[in-house]
Amino acid sequence: MNNSKSRKRSAAQAVATPSPQQQQKHHAAMEEEDLDEDVFLEETLLQYEEDSQILREIEERHALNERLQKWKRPPLSQAYLSQSQSISFQQLEIDYIIGESHKELLPNSSGPAAILRIFGVTKEGNSVCCHVHGFEPYFYISCPPGMGPDDISRFHQILEGRMREVNRNSNVPKFVRRIEVVQRKSIMHYQKQASQPFLKIVVALPTMVTSCRGILDRGIQIDGLGMKSFMTYESNVLFALRFMIDCNIVGGNWIEVPVGKHKKAARNLSYSQLEFDCLYSDLISHPPEGEFSKMAPFRILSFDIECAGRKGHFPEPTQDPVIQVANLVTLQGQDQPLIRNVMTLKSCSPIVGVDVMSFDTEKEVLLAWRDFIREVDPDIIIGYNICNFDLPYLIRRAEVLGMAEFPVLGRIRNSRVRVKDSTFSSRQHGTRESKEITIEGRVQFDLFQAVQRDHKLSSYSLNSVSAHFLNEQKEDVHHSIISDLQNGNSETRRRLAVYCLKTVIEDSQAKLR
Repeated sequence: MNNSKSRKRSAAQAVATPSPQQQQKHHAAMEEEDLDEDVFLEETLLQYEEDSQILREIEERHALNERLQKWKRPPLSQAYLSQSQSISFQQLEIDYIIGESHKELLPNSSGPAAILRIFGVTKEGNSVCCHVHGFEPYFYISCPPGMGPDDISRFHQILEGRMREVNRNSNVPKFVRRIEVVQRKSIMHYQKQASQPFLKIVVALPTMVTSCRGILDRGIQIDGLGMKSFMTYESNVLFALRFMIDCNIVGGNWIEVPVGKHKKAARNLSYSQLEFDCLYSDLISHPPEGEFSKMAPFRILSFDIECAGRKGHFPEPTQDPVIQVANLVTLQGQDQPLIRNVMTLKSCSPIVGVDVMSFDTEKEVLLAWRDFIREVDPDIIIGYNICNFDLPYLIRRAEVLGMAEFPVLGRIRNSRVRVKDSTFSSRQHGTRESKEITIEGRVQFDLFQAVQRDHKLSSYSLNSVSAHFLNEQKEDVHHSIISDLQNGNSETRRRLAVYCLKTVIEDSQAKLR
């Protein structure tokens, strides 16, 4: 019996004890459960970190937007919003674009036309973009003796046909809008007559003045006169300048558009607070006298950038990052700045009286500056050598970083800053190469170019110019240690920020001189 019980216990034990294969499966299952828990925990932690990062970015963006909001222009008054008062503003820049004729203002016109844009500021500090319609490009030729209305009509048809041949790819319905006989006096040579008849040739677009002039210079077949070439008058006057001359507009004067003569733009093409359309004949140009000799509160931005260049190399936008941007914004007529801030890559210790804005990446620095420009909306941008260095460097650096949204710095939506090479040549100053920067709606004033043009100095470095005009110099930070200061700590970056700010303060002071 005992033996049988012993055998039963042994058998029971044999059944209860798992085989090595079962043990391996059991351990594998346990390890898999532990692994699943670890993976799940790791994924949860990663998700938590990602969510936290997103929340931090949202909070930082919100904080940045709050900062920028306080620097916006004053809001529009109810009178402007309801269009119940005339709009009077000091114009700062005039250019033109090609667009469709305004159907409401010009019901009898169709096809593409030149639309003038006037940018300026009201006395309340509101930004303005005025679209001017109805002004057409033109020039003059001498009227051949004995040319009557019928001859002019045939001449018009012949010239229209020649223009159509030259501009085959154009969709303009009528190239030569009209030809009128006017009385004018040439300033060339001695003239006995007080005036003589000229033909005023009005064309559809400013670019067509050149092609029409070429046709007339080469000669055109006219019934009764044979092949005849014409000398043209005022055919080289720029279109925007022609508009200013005819409307008695001078640089920086005040323009008024009466109530009922301006129409709110159907679609806002700019970031300006007041954007409207009007006819050129409804503009009132005030001479700069009395009340209209005062200045509008233009916003003037002075800025400077610092780059972390490599040892022994001048900074190159393809390789060297932008590490700081210092800004100083003043209102025309005020002594104290409206805004004084510096944007830094990595942390920076506080600076008394300065809004220090620090970012973790270079992209964030550049985007913050782009947003700063849009919100502050400066009318004039000044700096020392900004046209040859700072602005082109920022634009090129953004390209290298793949920031397609950065170069929209002007007042026109989705319009990028344009940079092109230009050459200035004169007997007095010789030949100088520079960059031409187009930021639509904003005027750039490069102090380096102004000083170089108007003053003969032994050196045009900012230190030398500051010492000459202001009896001051920048804090002594040699370019060779800029990268070391950036790679140091918040205190060393503060020293660099003070150096950068000193530049914009000197630029602003030089502007006042």
